[in-house]
Amino acid sequence: MKPDETKTLSLEETPAAFPLDRREFMRLLGPGIFVFFSWEDPWALEQQRGQRDYPDDFNAYLRIGADGRVACYSGKIEQGQGNMTALAQMLAEELEVPFDSVHMVMGDTRLCPWDGGTVGSRSIKYFGPALRAAGAEAREVLIRLAAEQLQLPPDRLVARDGQVFDRNDSRKRIAYAALAKGQKIERRLDRKPESKPASAFTVCGRSLPRKDGSEKVTGQAKFAADIRLPGMLYAAILRPPAHGAQLKSVDVSAAKGIKDARVIQEGELIAVLHPTPDGAAAALARVKADFTVPEATVDDTTILEHLLGRASQAQVIEQKGDLSKGRELAKVQFEETYFTPYIAHAATETHSAVAQVEAEGAIVWISTQRPFGNQEEIAHALGMPAEKVRVITPYVGGGFGGKSQARQAVDAARLSKLAGVPVQVAWTREEEFFYDTFRPAAIVKIASGLNDANQIVFWDYQVFFAGERSSQMFYAVPHFRTSSAGGFSGGTGLHPFGTGAWRGPGSNTNVFARESQIDVMAAQAGMDPVEFRLKNLTDPRMIRVLRAAADKFKWTPAKAPSARGYGVAILDYLNTYLAAMAEIVVDKGTGQIRVKRVTVAQDLGQVVNPEGARVQMEGCIIMGLGSVLTEEIHFKGGEIRDRNYDSYEITRFSWAPEIETVLIDNPDLAPQGCGEPTITCLAGLIANALFDATGVRLFRLPFTPQRIKEKLK
Repeated sequence: MKPDETKTLSLEETPAAFPLDRREFMRLLGPGIFVFFSWEDPWALEQQRGQRDYPDDFNAYLRIGADGRVACYSGKIEQGQGNMTALAQMLAEELEVPFDSVHMVMGDTRLCPWDGGTVGSRSIKYFGPALRAAGAEAREVLIRLAAEQLQLPPDRLVARDGQVFDRNDSRKRIAYAALAKGQKIERRLDRKPESKPASAFTVCGRSLPRKDGSEKVTGQAKFAADIRLPGMLYAAILRPPAHGAQLKSVDVSAAKGIKDARVIQEGELIAVLHPTPDGAAAALARVKADFTVPEATVDDTTILEHLLGRASQAQVIEQKGDLSKGRELAKVQFEETYFTPYIAHAATETHSAVAQVEAEGAIVWISTQRPFGNQEEIAHALGMPAEKVRVITPYVGGGFGGKSQARQAVDAARLSKLAGVPVQVAWTREEEFFYDTFRPAAIVKIASGLNDANQIVFWDYQVFFAGERSSQMFYAVPHFRTSSAGGFSGGTGLHPFGTGAWRGPGSNTNVFARESQIDVMAAQAGMDPVEFRLKNLTDPRMIRVLRAAADKFKWTPAKAPSARGYGVAILDYLNTYLAAMAEIVVDKGTGQIRVKRVTVAQDLGQVVNPEGARVQMEGCIIMGLGSVLTEEIHFKGGEIRDRNYDSYEITRFSWAPEIETVLIDNPDLAPQGCGEPTITCLAGLIANALFDATGVRLFRLPFTPQRIKEKLK
């Protein structure tokens, strides 16, 4: 596809779907303030400090068109979590333009400022302040430009709704579009303005409708697998039967007999291309391949011992006091081990990509959370400079950490280069389960103790292979140590397949272990689990969140097990504070758990879009139920035995409980993360509710009916 083929396209279509060089893009846009930014400084910063900062130039984040519409450029992507809406609100707030006038351009490596990836509930928390600062500076620059046009002092002017007008005579005004027309903003301020205080918000803090809502409801939304290019072929790729398998021999002659099929072979990459997906799959089925599969030395029943036997020296994350002194103070001590298995992301959309590689460069549409990282990976695979590879991120149909890697995009780019035509690679569900990076199996060992007053006097916490996130102590414990061995990404030879981030990486394991241990101690002390937590907390912010959840849930004190099926869990997820309560019913005959209701109170500082925050909390609960009750990858060595939803059971609609959410008013704290915190409480929450209902405590996930029945015996 050549640039001149896109001349009749609208502005909205251009950034999202078609490759243009900068000069052509400028010509199509016409006059206006355009975003010019340099890649040199971010690259230099990365080389010097191992990271890249967001650009200091406000032009990197926004462009005001001649029609008054505002393009907002973000390296963050939209994968259903509402970034597209919340970030537009933040820019509209500071720039003083109508929310509806903001058009989001996300995850385009040619147009957007560099970003490390849409991960860790950090889009609003980290990119948001940079975007707000850019909007505030652009607003003040526009006021100064207007002052020159209107021949009035800047302090007499005010900006609102995309216009600058005289405070004393609103008839004297000029639109941003008129100020921007034919200009490139080179004006800078001697001193950058401060962002608005929350008390002045008119756009943020409101539940405005999602910008992606209409497209997704009507089916117009485009995902990577929806991209169609002239001459595009669909790929089906030969896969091994197990991780670590080596190809011994292959016969592709029968596949070549399929009409219009093209067989591509380059090293380990063997694929069939065809004008239709079914044709490619049919041709691949005719490929005869023989693999050598390594002997399996571990499976899902022996993985715990396997991991503990390979644990590296633990690193101390934090410590306080003297553990030996704490043990002397304890009248009763506890030692428990908690285990979480491998689980899949199981996103609705499988990994997909469309690549078009030509001599002058490549453009790749990817379902990804990390477009700039993928850009470098693709460039390396193609043997070309990164700046010649443009990654465009359409809507992403769920990532949860699993769309950080882009193997499918590298394969699509290699095949496109070899075939000389655009190529689509869209994984089947079986490929998705095989190549997905699973949440790692992990272990937590905790030793703790109480004194005569039922205060926690020591806490020795060791986490293996989940990482340290949410392992830090927030209870008032005088003597504690937290140590971690291995992160969630694993290491060579440790896991039999790839592992990586899974929504709330590390925190799911750590919160499960810590909040279960807290309830173990509360039960031994004969105390209500909420009152026990309050007794051992001094952080007023956490106490406020816990009390808010208890008030909404209408919690009444009782020591566990009370047979009510009540559970509680609290957490600090990267400075988002959360308290959750649940009521469950357990069928002791079948071992089946039914979660009746869940209440969550969350303090995430300023709330940009309240309804968006509530939806994320609700989505975490629904997704989290599967990870607690049923999800577990069964395997033997590198052979993945769960390859579809027939054996890998995620949350069903019929499981949905009644959900209540509470957003704590905390306008003095900048926005914190919301997309992941709630899911991390689910395992500890349900474990504690199970104990309260039955007196049975499970230390290993998932809480399947079989495991519950065995414990009940």
